[in-house]
Parts: sequence; structure tokens; C-alpha cells
Amino acid sequence: MSDHSYDAVMARQNEIMQTSLALDFSKYERSGVDFDYDAMMNDVGLSIEEVVAIQRDLGVGDTPLLELRNITELVRKLSKPGFGARILVKDEACNPSGSFKARRAALSCYDAKRKNYKGVIAATSGNYGAAVASMAARLGLKCIVLQECYDSRLVGQPEILEKQRKCEAFGAEVVQLTVGPELFYYTLRLLEETGFYNASLYTPSAITGIETLGYELAEQCKERYDRPPDWVLATHAGGGNLTGTARGIMKAGCPDVKIAAVSVDLSGLSMASDGDFNRKSFTTGHTGFGIPFATLPDRSDVPRNAARSLRYMDRYLLVKQGEVFYTTEMLASLEGLERGPAGNTSLAGAFALARELPEEAMIVVQETEYTGAGKHPMSQLAFAKRNGIDVIVGDPEDEVPGESIVIPAHPDMFRVRDVDLTRLRRSALRNIAGDRRSFSNDEMAYMATEINLGIKETEALLKTLQ
Repeated sequence: MSDHSYDAVMARQNEIMQTSLALDFSKYERSGVDFDYDAMMNDVGLSIEEVVAIQRDLGVGDTPLLELRNITELVRKLSKPGFGARILVKDEACNPSGSFKARRAALSCYDAKRKNYKGVIAATSGNYGAAVASMAARLGLKCIVLQECYDSRLVGQPEILEKQRKCEAFGAEVVQLTVGPELFYYTLRLLEETGFYNASLYTPSAITGIETLGYELAEQCKERYDRPPDWVLATHAGGGNLTGTARGIMKAGCPDVKIAAVSVDLSGLSMASDGDFNRKSFTTGHTGFGIPFATLPDRSDVPRNAARSLRYMDRYLLVKQGEVFYTTEMLASLEGLERGPAGNTSLAGAFALARELPEEAMIVVQETEYTGAGKHPMSQLAFAKRNGIDVIVGDPEDEVPGESIVIPAHPDMFRVRDVDLTRLRRSALRNIAGDRRSFSNDEMAYMATEINLGIKETEALLKTLQ
């Protein structure tokens, strides 16, 4: 009988992971710090056309690309003459489970089915749980979703509790936990006890599933406007959304499209803190995940994370909570689209960025998500007030995460806030290099690719590490 103590289970994590994915991550390790990411992704063994066909068979993808004419008009009224880029949005809420995560879930569940697993397990408090439950139902697989949704008082986030409802509606068993390290522990235990497939957010199959999103939007832009977009904005947390989208755009033959990550600024709040857990109004798409996963992607629940966002990131923009709530209402009232906060995070960034760009430029916000119940802004704002957060109208720059949510008094108050990518790259490089400062040519090439710089620039940055 296996030892189920915390230390014993954690000691078996690599063995459990390999068994639950039928994937040996060690074969992609090279000498020193070098890691063959491309080989790992190629071993999924599916062309982009085959992935599209798998998803279509499950009712996933082929979502509309909508031009936000009224929001674009508002941007141009606020911009200097000749400026105000056209804004479009990929309406991923049209997927079966209401978000783009149906794409990654479709490939995860397909992979589980072709490897003869009887069920799937996903550890997620976000839309991915509902997506996995939906696709598991379509493919006749059992499904367990683990959610980190309560603080120590057993007060649950309304957005996460709504996702419990949706997962259970699709027939999944939902296991709910308090915030802390037990989520990974219980995930490992259940994987070991059930023999189910690990439908992690971060496997090669999951990221491959997102590639069709980038591929589709690039093809739709080329068909409608005879060219790809100038910028694509992706809400950023664990990095899979941005990574998969960027890879898909490249597979559509559009390597020059600029990719911007967008996160809600929750600076100062700890995602692992019991006290901070219910003082945030966004459960994903925020800096509490976005920055750590950009600089140390292998902090995930698989030995090597297939989501490696810093490889593809041209800019990293921050938005305020109040700006996202304003954007949610703006999208509904100006465009007739009531959608949830995840896509509206990057739409808030697009609204600010568009004012920097000329009118002929084109920005695509690459996702929307469903809304309703606990995911609705009214539920989230009411919950914030009950937890002592001041909700006021004013200047978003005055917002303090965990203390206030400031709804912009005027759309002119939206701002572009860039994260310093050099700082992120330096942090990522430090995480890779450790105390070493001498590397082989292959190792240097790997590190340069990992932080999206040339080799000489990477060597120069390496010299700045203390």
C-alpha cells in the first residue's frame, strides 16, 4: 500500500506525472540547462490541419472574428488626429463551454482517449475545468476537477463557485479545496489512485490545442482585410493562452505579428495567501500568475511546461481592475456583447494601446468568455464590497489592489502600462542559469530563445546578473 503522506506523495510526483501522461519528459533534456522544447511539441504528432479537424468534430473552434466598430469609433474620438487602431475580437465564448479553453481541453481529452485512459483530472479554478468536463462528456470519459476556491473561513470566490456549477452540469465530479499547497498534493493522489489522465493546462497537447486560435484569427484577417493584424493581445496568466496563440499565428505564415500579454495589476497581493485570496476580484489573468510564470514557467504541475510565454512576448501590458469592469460594460452597451472578465482584460489593454497606433493599424483581442452568475461584474463587485474593498469612480491610477477598485470616471483615463521586459528577461535568465556564468553554444542558444533575444544580447544580459 502506498504511503499517502504529503512528503511521500510529493517524492513520487515525477513518476506519477509520467504515468498519468504516458510521456517521459526526461528524453527532452539535453546537456546542462539545454532543453529541446521543439522536440517535445513536435511529439504531439499532429499537424495544424489535423488539430482543426479534431476540434471541429467536437464542435470547437471556427469562432467569429468581430470588428468592434463602435468601440473603435470611441477610441478615435479620444485619440489625436490620424490615430486610433481598429479593434477586433475573436468571440471564443461561442465554444461549447464558453471560452477558448475548449481548444486545449479538446486536445487533452483526445490525447487521453487515444492513449486509452478511462478518465481525466484537471486541477484548475478557471474556465479550463468546465472545458475539460465538456470535452470529457463528448468523448465518454470520466472527469474530476479540483478547485482551489475557499479561504480558511470557507468563503468561496463567486467566480470559482460558478465554475463548480458549470463543471457539475457537464457531469464532472468537483473536489474543492482551500488555498494552499494541498491542491497539487491532492491532484497527485487522485492521479495515482484513479489511473486517470493528467489534463494539465501545461502539457504539449493542451498548448497545441490553442494553436488553432492563432491560426484561425490570422487566416480570418487575411481573408477579410488581405493582411494579418499588426497586434494580437492575449490575457496572460500561466502563459498557455499567449504561447499557443503565437505559435498558431506563426503556423499561419505571419511571423511579423506583434504579441502583447495583458494582465490585471494585482501588485502586492500573494496568490498563496489565505488573507489575500478573497481580496482580489480576478481569479486568473493577473500579475500574481502572469509574472511568475513568465520568468519561471516550470513552476507548473508538469516537469516541463509547454507554455513558455516569454519566448513570444513583444510587450507586456498591465490594466487595472476598474478598467476591466468598465470595459465589460462598454462592450455590452456599445457592441451588444455581454462577455466575462478574461477576454475583457486584454480588451481593456487594446482600448489603451489603440490610441498609440495609427488608424490603419489593426489589433485583435484573441478571446472572449461567457459570463453570468458568479462571473458577472455585479456579483464580483458585491463580493469585493463584502470583503472590505472600496469600489469607487475616479482615476484608475489611484487603485490599490486588495483595498480598492477604481472604475474610470471617463474612458480617456485608460492608460498603457508596460512591464519592463528586460527585468523579466533578467529574472528568467537568473532562474535558468543559477550560479553558473559559463555555458556551451547550445545552452546559450536555448537561453536566447527562451527569453526572446539574440545570443549576443543574452550574453550581455547574463553579465549583468549578480
